[in-house]
Amino acid sequence: MSTAVSPDAFVLPSSALRGLGTRPFGVYVHVPFCATRCGYCDFNTYTAGELGTAASPASWLEGLRRELDLAAGMLGSPPAADTVFVGGGTPSLLGAEGLAAVLDAVRRSFGLAEGAEVTTESNPESTSPEFFAGLRDAGYTRVSLGMQSAAPHVLRILDRVHTPGRPVAAAREARAAGFEHVNLDLIYGTPGERQEDLRDSLDAVLATGVDHVSAYALIVEDGTALARRVRKGELPAPDDDVLAARYEQLDAALSSAGLHWYEVSNWAASEQARCRHNLGYWLGGDWWGAGPGAHSHVGGVRWWNVKHPARYASVLADGEVPVAGHEVLTDADRHLERVMLELRLAEGLPLTALDSGGVREARAAAAEGLLTGDGLAEGRAVLTDRGRLLADAVVRRLVS
Repeated sequence: MSTAVSPDAFVLPSSALRGLGTRPFGVYVHVPFCATRCGYCDFNTYTAGELGTAASPASWLEGLRRELDLAAGMLGSPPAADTVFVGGGTPSLLGAEGLAAVLDAVRRSFGLAEGAEVTTESNPESTSPEFFAGLRDAGYTRVSLGMQSAAPHVLRILDRVHTPGRPVAAAREARAAGFEHVNLDLIYGTPGERQEDLRDSLDAVLATGVDHVSAYALIVEDGTALARRVRKGELPAPDDDVLAARYEQLDAALSSAGLHWYEVSNWAASEQARCRHNLGYWLGGDWWGAGPGAHSHVGGVRWWNVKHPARYASVLADGEVPVAGHEVLTDADRHLERVMLELRLAEGLPLTALDSGGVREARAAAAEGLLTGDGLAEGRAVLTDRGRLLADAVVRRLVS
């Protein structure tokens, strides 16, 4: 297991900095603000009512600038960012001007590599044609929109406040503003969702012409409003068989439309449409996560920031990095994570990444129809369609 270390002792060892710049390097920025709280969400987010006067977008942005400057100093000669991803929360609540200021802060501290991918998540209700035009002018290259479903009753269960047609309109506005790369997020398996509801959602997504779709099975996270409703018996828990059927429905529809899976929960129209920032995570790259609660990884060291925006701003005002804790990954940790993440990719995992026991299990899994025979012949463990449904179980076998 990895060893957690006191944040007071947080120093990046020289071993972590070795090779920095030879691996993909990204910057993640966490925007912790939301207009309302969705019942299924357990992300580090806060509404205005929850924060009161303790923190604001202005104090957060000032803290962000300070953290990025400290980050550049800690990394020595940091590489320019290959990718930037602004997530949340609801980044679009900052408006195009606020998001431009975020990207300016990244440019000032790290710089952007030529051809950098720059993504922001956005809530369809807080976007407009003018918003997307402002993002393009600021230098953003990619937009990810939260749709979740086109069915009103599903959106109500999820506590989503956007109108069913707004994500489709927002995606079209983003494309009209010049965004070649637009993603729509879907959630499947919500209690009460029918097969035809998902079909209608997929029809709506495909009608927009977006080149990327992310689709996630609903997970009932402890501590959320949805978990409380399930615990009280007001809603049934998601059914594994239904989730599998919905996934197969999604994959068939998206594949038929020319969007092919490249990671278990992600489909793209081309290699250029794949999210390079997320590929950096999945392929063992480095990234600095800035903002309250953000996680970072450089050279086998992982750390995470304090969660509350007021505490985040206060620590940075004192000239300190806002680290709440960190861990140095052991060889076993890094091996497990490599298998777990790379196996989820369409290209699969090189068999050379497995020990002799793992290779034996890979051959057994192929015999059971969980890994492709063609992949094994080429020296790679590649999930079959059935294997994607059981990816976590396959991982456990390959590392046992």
